[in-house]
Amino acid sequence: MAKHGGFNGMPSNMGNLMKQAQRMQRQMEEASQALEEKEYTVSSGGAVELVMNGKMNVLSVKIKPEVVDPEDVEMLEDLVAAAVNEAIRQVQADKKAAMGSLAGGLGAFGL
Repeated sequence: MAKHGGFNGMPSNMGNLMKQAQRMQRQMEEASQALEEKEYTVSSGGAVELVMNGKMNVLSVKIKPEVVDPEDVEMLEDLVAAAVNEAIRQVQADKKAAMGSLAGGLGAFGL
Protein backbone atom coordinates (compact mmCIF):
# COMPACT_ATOMS: atom_id res chain seq x y z
CA MET A 1 0.00 0.00 0.00
CA ALA A 2 1.40 3.37 -1.03
CA LYS A 3 1.80 6.04 1.60
CA HIS A 4 0.38 9.46 0.90
CA GLY A 5 1.83 12.68 2.18
CA GLY A 6 5.16 14.36 2.43
CA PHE A 7 8.68 13.12 3.01
CA ASN A 8 8.85 9.50 4.25
CA GLY A 9 5.07 9.25 4.42
CA MET A 10 4.75 12.15 6.91
CA PRO A 11 1.71 14.34 6.29
CA SER A 12 2.56 17.43 4.29
CA ASN A 13 2.00 20.77 6.01
CA MET A 14 3.46 22.75 3.13
CA GLY A 15 0.18 24.54 2.47
CA ASN A 16 -0.03 25.69 6.09
CA LEU A 17 3.61 26.77 6.07
CA MET A 18 3.06 28.79 2.90
CA LYS A 19 0.03 30.52 4.45
CA GLN A 20 2.04 31.32 7.57
CA ALA A 21 4.91 32.67 5.49
CA GLN A 22 2.56 34.87 3.46
CA ARG A 23 0.87 36.14 6.64
CA MET A 24 4.26 36.92 8.19
CA GLN A 25 5.40 38.73 5.05
CA ARG A 26 2.21 40.83 5.09
CA GLN A 27 2.73 41.63 8.80
CA MET A 28 6.34 42.66 8.16
CA GLU A 29 5.28 44.94 5.31
CA GLU A 30 2.55 46.52 7.46
CA ALA A 31 4.95 47.01 10.38
CA SER A 32 7.57 48.51 8.08
CA GLN A 33 5.08 50.95 6.58
CA ALA A 34 3.79 51.97 10.02
CA LEU A 35 7.34 52.60 11.19
CA GLU A 36 8.12 54.69 8.10
CA GLU A 37 5.09 56.88 8.80
CA LYS A 38 5.86 57.28 12.51
CA GLU A 39 7.33 60.60 13.62
CA TYR A 40 10.04 60.92 16.25
CA THR A 41 10.47 64.16 18.15
CA VAL A 42 13.69 64.63 20.09
CA SER A 43 15.18 67.52 22.00
CA SER A 44 18.83 68.30 22.51
CA GLY A 45 19.76 70.38 25.51
CA GLY A 46 16.26 71.84 25.53
CA ALA A 47 17.48 74.18 22.83
CA VAL A 48 17.01 72.19 19.63
CA GLU A 49 13.92 70.18 18.74
CA LEU A 50 14.01 67.86 15.76
CA VAL A 51 11.27 65.81 14.11
CA MET A 52 12.25 62.82 11.97
CA ASN A 53 10.13 60.15 10.32
CA GLY A 54 10.80 56.43 10.19
CA LYS A 55 12.44 56.83 6.78
CA MET A 56 15.05 58.91 8.62
CA ASN A 57 14.03 62.09 6.84
CA VAL A 58 14.32 65.21 8.98
CA LEU A 59 10.91 66.88 8.87
CA SER A 60 11.66 69.93 10.97
CA VAL A 61 14.26 71.56 13.18
CA LYS A 62 13.39 74.22 15.73
CA ILE A 63 16.08 76.19 17.47
CA LYS A 64 15.43 78.48 20.43
CA PRO A 65 16.62 81.95 19.46
CA GLU A 66 18.48 82.44 22.74
CA VAL A 67 20.94 79.65 21.86
CA VAL A 68 21.93 81.28 18.60
CA ASP A 69 25.26 82.83 19.48
CA PRO A 70 27.37 83.96 16.53
CA GLU A 71 30.41 83.61 18.79
CA ASP A 72 29.64 79.95 19.54
CA VAL A 73 28.27 78.34 16.38
CA GLU A 74 30.00 75.10 17.34
CA MET A 75 27.69 74.58 20.33
CA LEU A 76 24.62 74.92 18.10
CA GLU A 77 26.12 72.52 15.57
CA ASP A 78 26.74 70.00 18.36
CA LEU A 79 23.15 70.31 19.60
CA VAL A 80 21.74 69.72 16.10
CA ALA A 81 24.05 66.74 15.53
CA ALA A 82 23.06 65.26 18.90
CA ALA A 83 19.36 65.63 18.07
CA VAL A 84 19.79 63.98 14.65
CA ASN A 85 21.79 61.11 16.13
CA GLU A 86 19.23 60.50 18.89
CA ALA A 87 16.35 60.48 16.39
CA ILE A 88 18.21 57.97 14.20
CA ARG A 89 18.90 55.81 17.26
CA GLN A 90 15.19 55.80 18.15
CA VAL A 91 14.13 54.90 14.59
CA GLN A 92 16.62 52.04 14.44
CA ALA A 93 15.61 50.74 17.88
CA ASP A 94 11.93 50.71 16.90
CA LYS A 95 12.66 48.92 13.62
CA LYS A 96 14.83 46.33 15.35
CA ALA A 97 12.17 45.70 18.01
CA ALA A 98 9.34 45.42 15.48
CA MET A 99 11.18 43.16 13.08
CA GLY A 100 12.61 41.09 15.93
CA SER A 101 9.16 40.34 17.30
CA LEU A 102 7.94 39.33 13.84
CA ALA A 103 11.06 37.28 13.18
CA GLY A 104 10.27 35.34 16.34
CA GLY A 105 7.57 33.69 14.25
CA LEU A 106 10.25 32.09 12.12
CA GLY A 107 10.47 29.39 14.77
CA ALA A 108 7.28 27.99 13.27
CA PHE A 109 9.32 27.21 10.18
CA GLY A 110 12.10 25.51 12.09
CA LEU A 111 14.50 28.39 11.46
